[in-house]
Amino acid sequence: MNKSRITAITLAFLLLWASLAGAAAPTTAPASAPAAESAAVPAAVVSKIRSSQAADKVRIVLDMTAVPAYKVRLLDEPLRLVVDLEGAVNKSGLTELKFNDPLVGAARLAQAEPGKLRLTIDLKQAVIYNVFSLKAPNRLVIDLVKVYEQKVTQEVMPGVTYTSWLSGRPYGPVSAHILTVDLKQGFVLQPVLANGVVQGLDTVAAMARACRAVAAVNGSYFAPTGEILGLFKLDGEIVSTPPLARTAMGVMPDGKIIIDQVTYQGYVQLSSGERLVIDGVNRERGPDELILYTSRYGVTTGSNIYGIEYVIVGDEVKAIKTNDSVIPADGIVLSAHGRSAQALAALKVGDKIKIHQSLGPVWDKTVHVLGAGPMLLKNGSIYLTTKIEEFGSDVAGGRAPRTALGLTKDGRVLLVVVDGRQPTSTGMTLLELALFLQELGAVDAMNLDGGGSSEMVVNDKVVNKPSDGRERKVGSALAVISARLAI
Repeated sequence: MNKSRITAITLAFLLLWASLAGAAAPTTAPASAPAAESAAVPAAVVSKIRSSQAADKVRIVLDMTAVPAYKVRLLDEPLRLVVDLEGAVNKSGLTELKFNDPLVGAARLAQAEPGKLRLTIDLKQAVIYNVFSLKAPNRLVIDLVKVYEQKVTQEVMPGVTYTSWLSGRPYGPVSAHILTVDLKQGFVLQPVLANGVVQGLDTVAAMARACRAVAAVNGSYFAPTGEILGLFKLDGEIVSTPPLARTAMGVMPDGKIIIDQVTYQGYVQLSSGERLVIDGVNRERGPDELILYTSRYGVTTGSNIYGIEYVIVGDEVKAIKTNDSVIPADGIVLSAHGRSAQALAALKVGDKIKIHQSLGPVWDKTVHVLGAGPMLLKNGSIYLTTKIEEFGSDVAGGRAPRTALGLTKDGRVLLVVVDGRQPTSTGMTLLELALFLQELGAVDAMNLDGGGSSEMVVNDKVVNKPSDGRERKVGSALAVISARLAI
């Protein structure tokens, strides 16, 4: 980390502590005699070292004959707090304290150089600190504070506010970014595909610029190719489907947002009346599957030679190919393998065929849908669907960077990004994220893609710190757009 970043982190934490404690900056030392006279003052002696641990802080205390001038520095790489005491010696018989704590590792007291005693505290994560002296008896106290809070809210434009929220929690610091949107003031939510296709990859900032969004966050899960892994509907067209029912957000024709678990059902109806289930839309075809491809997927299906494909335009079979068919702009391609291919074997060019797709009576009315999951809140209560939706440890495991969507009782939208995997922000578990959304006033909420993908852009600026150290190219975004610009 460069010096400017170290300075910024140090200054931010010092200013935050000053605002919380109302105390002088932690580097403040007690008044001391002029340098010319200090040689005549007996050395300050550390007679005892002790510590205590609590949910809100770790405290280290040096019992001393006198508290000398001292200097405090917060260093990075490795992260540590260093306190240098002028003209002090250690006669406590103890040189090291070890801690079983998520924030503090060990504290060591050693002679840095003649006439200077150094206390070095190894930190696992950034903390707010306060160093001060007490008299009768003389003590130097170092508080490493875990629980604190600082919020800064600014209006992006009427109806949209952005809040940066730095908080200390018993398990570590958390940096969160909250966008609050009042849809009634002329805004809509709109999913965005990277480069306009299912197999696209781009940064959230680039997607936000492309649709002239006020703000945006990352959206659905995606494969390395950019292929959307979940439900996606754009302008009334089902663009991608998940292998099982998972949580999604939908945009109704009036702009209202709904959140629920959604099931895709699709089938092909032959002229004979026989029906064949569609296994998925715009994803790689698997064994015995029937996959429907639209032009949103790309130019061709990219399929292998072990199946058969039917090019359909206007409910009529226009061509039959083995693989990698060109997808017509005004039609679809049905790609079949194994049992599905056998069921369609009698189809000929010119035959009629009907495609039926549904998300259910309510969700069929949606204009746009973006799926991810699991659900976090339902009707004001914690409602984690992690196991029901079969999410693995890559999504559900431990604290990580997170992105979420919440809805308040009065219809406002909350877009939340929590930084993680950094000394300045440890991230959240799904349960912690659900509780946080509840704290913010959400009654319904869902998890979006997270990890290195978690990102928030406001007015063309990335406001959070992606854990990769840079913007990751992702498959989709969820944008806040002025209603007059929405298409």
